[in-house]
Formats: sequence, C-alpha cells, structure tokens
Amino acid sequence: MKHFILTALSTGIALTAAAASAESLPADSARTHAFRREAAAASVSGSGAKSRGREHFLPTRRRIDREIDKLKFAYKGEVIMGLTASYGTLSSDDTDIMLIVDGIGADGSVATVKPFVGYFYRDNNCVGVRFGYRHMGGTLDSGNYDFGESNDLTGALPYLDLASDNYSFGIFHRSYAGLDPKGRFGVFAEFELSMSTGSTNFAYESGDRIKRTYSDNTQFKLAFNPGAAVYIFPNVCATLSFGLGGIQYTSVTQKDAEGHKIGSRKASNMKFKLNIAAINVGMTIHLWDKKKK
Repeated sequence: MKHFILTALSTGIALTAAAASAESLPADSARTHAFRREAAAASVSGSGAKSRGREHFLPTRRRIDREIDKLKFAYKGEVIMGLTASYGTLSSDDTDIMLIVDGIGADGSVATVKPFVGYFYRDNNCVGVRFGYRHMGGTLDSGNYDFGESNDLTGALPYLDLASDNYSFGIFHRSYAGLDPKGRFGVFAEFELSMSTGSTNFAYESGDRIKRTYSDNTQFKLAFNPGAAVYIFPNVCATLSFGLGGIQYTSVTQKDAEGHKIGSRKASNMKFKLNIAAINVGMTIHLWDKKKK
C-alpha cells in the first residue's frame, strides 16, 4: 500500500513538471509547432483528396476505347493484294443537250486502274502501297447552239479534242470495322498520300486550222476514301470505295506543238465532296490468314 502511494505521487509530480515546462515555452515556438501540425494534417488531407479525385476518372486508354475493333474483319499478319478499277463514259446521245444544240457529236471516257498490296500490322489496320494509271479522253465536234429567240443567244462550237495519261504512286492506311460476328461484312476508312505525273494533248480548231498544245502535270494529294467490303469467298473480298476529296497541289507546264514552254500554272486547294469519277469497284485477296476462323 505504501509502495502504491509513492508511485502515484511520483507520477503526478512528473506530469506537473511537464505541464509547467510546456507553459514556459516561448509563444513563437508554440506557434511553430502548431503550424507544423496543421501543415502535416493538410498534406494528408490533400493527398487523400487527390487520390479520391483520380478515382472519378477512367484511364485514358479506357475512356477512348469504343470497342470498334471488337468485331474482327482482318487479322494481324495478313497480306492483301488487290485491284480497284473505274470506267465512265459521257455522250451527247445520252443527255438532253440535243434540245439546245444542233449537229453536235460529243463523247468522252475516263478509265482508272490501281493495283495495290498491303500488310495488316495489327487487327483491322493495314498499311500499303498503290500504283495507278488513268486515261481520260474526249472529243467535241463542231456544232451550233440556239437558246431561243427570247434569249438572243446563238453561235457555233469549235472542234475540241483532249487526251490525257497519268501514272501515280501512293501509300495508304486503311482501318476496318466488322459489321457481323463472323467477319463477312465490314466498312473501312482509308487515307492515301499520293503523287501523280502525266501529260495532256489538247487540240482545238482556230479558223481553218487545227492547233495543238501539250502540257506536263504533277500532282500531290492527300485523299480520304471510305468504302465497304464483303467476303464473297473465304479469301476473296469485294470492295466499293468512294473518293470524298482531300488536299491537293497541282503544277502544270504548257508547251506548244514545237515543244517550247508557253506558260505554267500552280494551284492548291482543299475540297471534300463526292467525286463520281472516283467511285471504284475492287477485288482483294487476303493471304496468310491462319488465325481467321
């Protein structure tokens, strides 16, 4: 009992001395200790708030993944070889131009052939190269036009003839999206960077003579060509693509019949619209598709 009383008294004396020591600290030191405690508490609270804030947002990869590649149309490692072609004609017999023009014969045609090869560096995504050839020609014979007595507009059309041949080379990137679980149907978006060069022969009637001029042209183009694809055989795919324009730069140098330079023209433009002459029907062969079921 006596030992317990002595222990309690010694503990009380020690607590009293500690309190007295704390009261005797300078005011600045006490404020410093309080500030440090508040800063530590704020740091812990801030880190907790940041941690909670990050939990409200998904990682970037998950936020932008819309699962477009969920349905596979083509698999990584496949090689494709294909050909797209287009052909169109225009004749005065197929139009209503004969209502206002008498004795005219006009016809023209545009033919394009573009072989290509590509490699799928990952599922549904392909890079490749494309070669191309385009021929365009048209002839307008002499004729007379009459827009009616009320318009008082009549005249004669001279003879015109145009022939153009162009060769092109380009690289493209094509992204597919499957439309059915078995991968038979799909759509794609294609971007192509190409360069083309060629020559044009233009003949026209001047007085009683036929004059000719020649021109060399070079064009750089970044084009957007979406389309649709369907497997008609296990490894053969039919495609239909549309040219929707893009950004292009064109340089033309004109020469006379003797080959002397008589003028030049440079132009650049950006236009996005459906080009009827750039509607292409194609056939693609998919090779080495061992993963495809």
